[in-house]
Amino acid sequence: MPKPLSGLPGHTDMSFPRLVGMVHLGPLPGSPAFDGDFDSIITAATTDAERIAEAGFDGIMIENFGDAPFYASNAPRVTIASLTTAVNAVYEASRLPVGVNVLRNDGLGALCVAAATPATFIRVNVLSGTMYTDQGPIVGQAAEIARLRSQICPDVAIMADIFVKHATPPPGLTLADATNDLIERGGADAVVVSGAGTGTPADLDHLETVTGLSHLPVYLGSGVTADNVEAMFAFADGAIVGTSIKVDGVASNPVDLEAAADFVKAARKG
Repeated sequence: MPKPLSGLPGHTDMSFPRLVGMVHLGPLPGSPAFDGDFDSIITAATTDAERIAEAGFDGIMIENFGDAPFYASNAPRVTIASLTTAVNAVYEASRLPVGVNVLRNDGLGALCVAAATPATFIRVNVLSGTMYTDQGPIVGQAAEIARLRSQICPDVAIMADIFVKHATPPPGLTLADATNDLIERGGADAVVVSGAGTGTPADLDHLETVTGLSHLPVYLGSGVTADNVEAMFAFADGAIVGTSIKVDGVASNPVDLEAAADFVKAARKG
């Protein structure tokens, strides 16, 4: 039974889609690999969204995956504008609940996108505390995010990672302490547990620890496949799925409709 949401007062009636398929955008305007053809990026995104919906997913998450190397926090204005266009297009193509993640960790930007689109939730990789990443130390902005949400989009829900992938926690910080701080004082509405990197499964011991401590819904954030989802769902309430539903299992490739449908079928068992 999925857990109720209770991240902040006034947000107890929020809900997240259980099975969330990823739309990994190609390089957006302003990023080093952008080829000048924004229309083709939107076309690819809407095609992925249509396939995710056809496969039976409950929702979609969209992110600026192709923009590496990423800014640590404040993404450029052109990135926010491009994501706003992409979210609107993906929603129109799928009519599914849509979430947005502005990489690497622009939670304020994600809220701005959500305020101007049908997006109903965002993902923040480091909402509270500090993580060491390839962008340098990233410090959470929980206070700023909570206040901006209340001002511009109070009905938008927040998913927040614990020990996010592609990052290392500070020495001495335990998973239990990070979990308790996030769920008690960070303002999250759901928490996300990932593996070490994109496409890497979460450690089951870590997942069990977080689930045991969290009264919030717990989502898997990487490495969920048709083969392991049943075991993972013994602990998790939902999943964000990308790599395993893409052609050849490559995150930057288009969604493979057959693989996506197979995943949904496996996830719906029981």
